[in-house]
Amino acid sequence: MAINPEAAGTVGEPREISWTSTDSLLYALGVGAGQTDPTGFELEFTTENSQGIDQLAFPTQVVVMGTGGMPDFGDFNLAALLHGEQHIQLHQTVPAAGKAVGRGNVGDIYDKGKAALVYIETEVTDTEGSPLWTSRSGLFISGEGGWGGDRGPSTTWQLPDRPADEISGYDTRSDQALLYRLNGDRNPLHSDPTFAAMAGFDRPILHGLCTFGVTGRALLHTLCDSDVDHFGSMGGRFKSPVLPGERLDVHMWNEAEQVLFQTRVGDRVVFDTGVFTKR
Repeated sequence: MAINPEAAGTVGEPREISWTSTDSLLYALGVGAGQTDPTGFELEFTTENSQGIDQLAFPTQVVVMGTGGMPDFGDFNLAALLHGEQHIQLHQTVPAAGKAVGRGNVGDIYDKGKAALVYIETEVTDTEGSPLWTSRSGLFISGEGGWGGDRGPSTTWQLPDRPADEISGYDTRSDQALLYRLNGDRNPLHSDPTFAAMAGFDRPILHGLCTFGVTGRALLHTLCDSDVDHFGSMGGRFKSPVLPGERLDVHMWNEAEQVLFQTRVGDRVVFDTGVFTKR
């Protein structure tokens, strides 16, 4: 059985999602919080018992909090799957610990010729039924295209023809992937040198969602004055792998009601077509 294009639009069963204070602390450390100033800046994200400080969760933590029940959209080789896009929207501020209800669904499925592009979406509400967050992932699956379906829309994102209005970034640690994997993604591509070599890398690479999280930190602190209540949405496309220890710089352009951004390692773009909005 291959990808089933008729699965587009199917909705899964609701499922409870829960997370703890410890989960939020691990995520914060996994995306580098507190690295340069462990007793000052970002203490609200890295500790739960500091005097006069209430613990907070990074908005991007929603990408590791789980999904609702996801409908089946076909059978394929998992080795052919590439996480191509990630988008999140926060409808409320996510607490450092809590419970919610998630419902997964299969979004659009596009025929890219040699690959299929499948969008997986999760709508999450609080326990009272009010929208909490929405996440959307674009999965490229090699060898699963060619059925004559819609190729999907082309991107309208354009790099502004001027220097970035803001640039903010962080050095990642050489052991960043070992920290981030504690959030649940134990893929050996990010920890096992032998497995990474089989995939064509000199050493294990950083999780794409870790790059996403570090990027989110820069957007939060630069565009929202570190106020999680003002973080609205962010999304874009993964462009190039990152090695632990490399520096991630986020280039931002103010454009009307949104901010366009790219994350780069030097001159190499690693996260592209980024769009951020405040809430």
